[in-house]
Amino acid sequence: MKKLIGLFSLLLMLSMPAASFGFGFEFSLGAWYQQPSGTLSFDKTTNADDLDLESDLGYDDQWKPTGRLKIDMPFLIPNIYLMYTPMKWSETGSKDVDFSFGGENFQGNVDFDSELKMNHLDAALYYGIPGISTATADVLNIDLGLNFRLLDFRAEIEQKDFDQKESESYLLPIPMVYGAAQIEPVNWLALDLEGRAIAYKNNHWVSLIARLKVMPFGPLFVAGGYRYDNVKIDYEDVDIDTDFKGPFAEAGFDF
Repeated sequence: MKKLIGLFSLLLMLSMPAASFGFGFEFSLGAWYQQPSGTLSFDKTTNADDLDLESDLGYDDQWKPTGRLKIDMPFLIPNIYLMYTPMKWSETGSKDVDFSFGGENFQGNVDFDSELKMNHLDAALYYGIPGISTATADVLNIDLGLNFRLLDFRAEIEQKDFDQKESESYLLPIPMVYGAAQIEPVNWLALDLEGRAIAYKNNHWVSLIARLKVMPFGPLFVAGGYRYDNVKIDYEDVDIDTDFKGPFAEAGFDF
């Protein structure tokens, strides 16, 4: 949490000069209630090697901090959208049959410790579609662009009773398309819809966000919404087939 606050405090300070020259920016901190489901495997040989995030690994729903920063640029310079999402679980689980993880064999009906980390940083470059805001009297705006997601992944299984341990970790850059719509019927209430997605071969990652913002006074806003991520990635023999979903809340400033 301290690292997250430090990162976005730095970005906020860097954006201050831009705001003073008429650039717009939006900054917020919040938390997402992550509800995991699906399976994880590493160098899978049979279906027994699939580890269910809930029933085998014992991963519970949890709140995790999030932060984001949007900078509206002038002229033909693309706008910038940064968002950081920590996702990490560490629990003790068990499986009723023997299984393999990364070529190591683990015993069924014996507890094991596991860790799954899928922290990611998004950086989107986008433009608003010209004319829509003017045609709708500033009620509707639509953005389109590219998003670059850097995934910091780590998965580990350790069965201490048998001195068995295996892990895999990597940094994976993921290009995605980005689209968003902002609907602001009155100047104190807005609905934001965001989507980031990629699909290639049998892999895909879709992130959908719906956010309702209330601006009680000045640049301050509070918001709540729902996020849904559907992930299917097979990389470095690690097969991730999961959903992460849940509500979130945040507060910030929109200048």
